[in-house]
Formats: sequence, C-alpha cells, structure tokens
Amino acid sequence: MSEEKSRIIFSNNLKRLLELNHKQPADIVRDLGIPFSTVSNWINGLKMPRMGKIEMLAEYLHCEKSDLIEDKGDKVPEAYYLNDDAREFAQFLYENPEYRVLFDASRKVKKQDLEIVKELLDRFS
Repeated sequence: MSEEKSRIIFSNNLKRLLELNHKQPADIVRDLGIPFSTVSNWINGLKMPRMGKIEMLAEYLHCEKSDLIEDKGDKVPEAYYLNDDAREFAQFLYENPEYRVLFDASRKVKKQDLEIVKELLDRFS
C-alpha cells in the first residue's frame, strides 16, 4: 500500500473515532500534549504518526491500533465494546445520529442497562 493511501486511511479512521468518542482534534492537543500542527497534519492526511503515537491514540480513543491504521470501512470497531449487544447498540447509534446523545452513557453501563435503553428505543421508534 502506498504511503499516501496509508495516510488517508489513518486520517479517515482518526476522524471517525474522534466523532465516536465525541472529541475534537483540540482535545488530542490538550489531553495528550501533541502540537496542534501535528494533529492537523494527521487529520488532513498529510503525515502519518509513528507507532508510539498510534498506540497513545488507540488508548485515548478506546480502540485497537488496527482501528486507526487499517481500512475497515465505516463499521464501529469491534474491540471497543464489551460484547456483541453493546457493539450492535453502538452501531445503531452511529447510524442514527439523533440518538448519539446516549452513546457516551452506553459505554459505561452494565448489560442490563443497555437492554433497558434498547427497549426504550424500540418502544419509541
């Protein structure tokens, strides 16, 4: 794979994962101490981070390194979730932006809580 294609894949994945985590590039700058110009170059597909930074970003975005560097399409990363129910629910939220306000809460609850929220969504949709 060409270096340019790798940069574009990384850029797209980083933008998607930032959105999934309700974060902005400025959050990376503030929280990880990475210069704004560096983050901007990553977001715009101009540069590719070294593996140490990829590992740091993966931990920060609660994903696998491969979710940042491999072309996996628009699917929500599977490693991000505790189980299939949580992943399925998050995929639903990702595909239905009007419900995204629930996304952060869904990552930190028990399976029973997810089932209650899913029942509510089914009831009102």
